[in-house]
Amino acid sequence: MSPRMLRWSVYVLIAIGFAVACAFLSNWQFERNESRADQIALVERNYDAEPVPLADLIGSAGVLDPEDEWHPVTLAGEYLADEQVLVRNRPHGGTSAFEVLTPFRDADGRLFLVDRGWVPPGDGESPDAVPAPPSGEVEVTVRLRPGEQLPASGRGAPDGQVPTIHLPSVDDLVDGDLITGAYGQLISEEPGSLGGFASPTEDPGPHLSYAIQWILFALMGFVFIGYIIRTEIVKHHEEQEGIAAPVRASRRRDKDADVEDELLDVRERLTPPRR
Repeated sequence: MSPRMLRWSVYVLIAIGFAVACAFLSNWQFERNESRADQIALVERNYDAEPVPLADLIGSAGVLDPEDEWHPVTLAGEYLADEQVLVRNRPHGGTSAFEVLTPFRDADGRLFLVDRGWVPPGDGESPDAVPAPPSGEVEVTVRLRPGEQLPASGRGAPDGQVPTIHLPSVDDLVDGDLITGAYGQLISEEPGSLGGFASPTEDPGPHLSYAIQWILFALMGFVFIGYIIRTEIVKHHEEQEGIAAPVRASRRRDKDADVEDELLDVRERLTPPRR
């Protein structure tokens, strides 16, 4: 195999490797797009569904079925205001706010964590004021949400606060056995003294367009390699023609010289000798 063919083979292998990488990334974006579509469909199905009692969706095991996320449930009982916990560094209202987590004792005796809303930060490590929950027997409606993971950075929080809504961590701070498979985002509370939650976005995101872009990048890789090979072929032909041109010119000059020599010989034979 000539050095030129070997070089072109390397070019093609590079293009194939690039195309494989692009195909992997494109498939990853397609999967993310499908996952996002499933999330949007789940919100559309559950967000404004008719509320049902907590026990209908959260059984004795305290486990949340992923298909029940965002579904409204009703609680009847009382808030345990003395067990209230704050979760810090939550983005709300263009600032890093606090969300107010208050355990609720349901009619069946179980403790369920209710995220009542958010309050703005104060001058120190805590908000200036946190409105108390309604006292006595109340009925509230919440949307079911799964708990969160602890922060990967390992950051902590001051006493009475948690860095995320990590339900086992909140359970360690309250008196009693808290359901740790889910918590509830409060839909409304009278007199409405806390900041509410925004509805989940239905934006599918850029994943589909990114997937198509990676496919185009793979095709462009082959086009680019083809352009390089074609450029080298054209350059090689030009170099070959540049070498051949002087040779043809030299041969033409030699042929013309031979014709002139023959004409001179004929002329000499036809010219009579001088006396």
